[in-house]
Amino acid sequence: MSDLFLSRAITLVQPARIVIGAGTGARLGEWASAYRRVFVIAMGPTEAYVERLGFSGKVTVYTDLIPEPDLPAVDAVFSAARAFRPDLVIGLGGGSVMDVAKLVAALWDKDLSITDVVGAGKVPGRTTALAQVPTTSGTGSEAGIRALVTDPATLAKLAVESVHMRADFVVLDPELTYSVPPAITAATGIDALAHCVEAFTNIKAHPLIDFYARQGIQLAGSYLARAVADGSDTEARAGMMLASYYGGVCLGPVNTAGGHALAYPLGTRLKLPHGLANAIIFPHVLAFNAPERPEKTQEIMTLLGLGETADETEVRKRAHAYCASLGLEMSLARHGAKEEELGAWAEEAFAIKRLIDNNPRAMNPENILDIYRAAMR
Repeated sequence: MSDLFLSRAITLVQPARIVIGAGTGARLGEWASAYRRVFVIAMGPTEAYVERLGFSGKVTVYTDLIPEPDLPAVDAVFSAARAFRPDLVIGLGGGSVMDVAKLVAALWDKDLSITDVVGAGKVPGRTTALAQVPTTSGTGSEAGIRALVTDPATLAKLAVESVHMRADFVVLDPELTYSVPPAITAATGIDALAHCVEAFTNIKAHPLIDFYARQGIQLAGSYLARAVADGSDTEARAGMMLASYYGGVCLGPVNTAGGHALAYPLGTRLKLPHGLANAIIFPHVLAFNAPERPEKTQEIMTLLGLGETADETEVRKRAHAYCASLGLEMSLARHGAKEEELGAWAEEAFAIKRLIDNNPRAMNPENILDIYRAAMR
């Protein structure tokens, strides 16, 4: 192990309290009883879980949130929160819901907009409590202190990062993921896997984070296919919630790399769900990086049960087959992508320097375009 990695300083921030296990959602209600005004951010289907959480104070539930929130959508949540004046904000849903919950808890009582705090360390503080309850296993947003919002003018993702967006309480209850359909289970599961893999192979990789990444990859290899096959498999659902959480832990000190940079234009341009966009790109970037990270690539393949190989062609073929075996449509063309659009998307992905610069193998618009072309098939 390189002394360089061990001597480089990193900061690991995690939620103050985490509860995991079947039926633990009710534990949130017990903890939240100390708060009088509870503002829950949810989406459609997840609103039904509010009663199961057992709140005793005055509760309002905000559900008018689009899947990939942009600045106007977040401003609308701020307005609702300012009218209600909560002392506890709860994110109940997937990554977008939990990201918005972080921002609302930190900013609803301040005269600041999202654009005022884009970047790291610009949130001045927080007086409102924050709890996160994921209902999918993908983003790991509950673990971290970063939130992403789309700028509607440029379709770029604006990233806000602050220790003041750390959750006070996190519930990982696999029962809340039973109803997630197989296709979404598969796509979000590959997103969780990609977080771990991209951190593991990242130029900023660190032994502390490698531990979480390995555990997340192994859990996905053991449980993702089972969770897709049987949504009520409690052990598999719990395993994937933990894999997702570990992926979220990886994001803070190390972050993702080329895979997520290439996935973002697929979300903004094709309107693909974030997990599916990452799943389509995953085998191609894993293979692209294999020559620069052969030992770690071989370890990833082994943990996923895909054989001990770091050969670029074999990695792409086997990882692609693995994702497809989960029922995912892996062809960009079948999702509506046009060959003539790919060049602009490659330039857009290359411009996401905060991620592209983390990639272990140098990326440029030309080789990004090659990856998009390969993903068309």
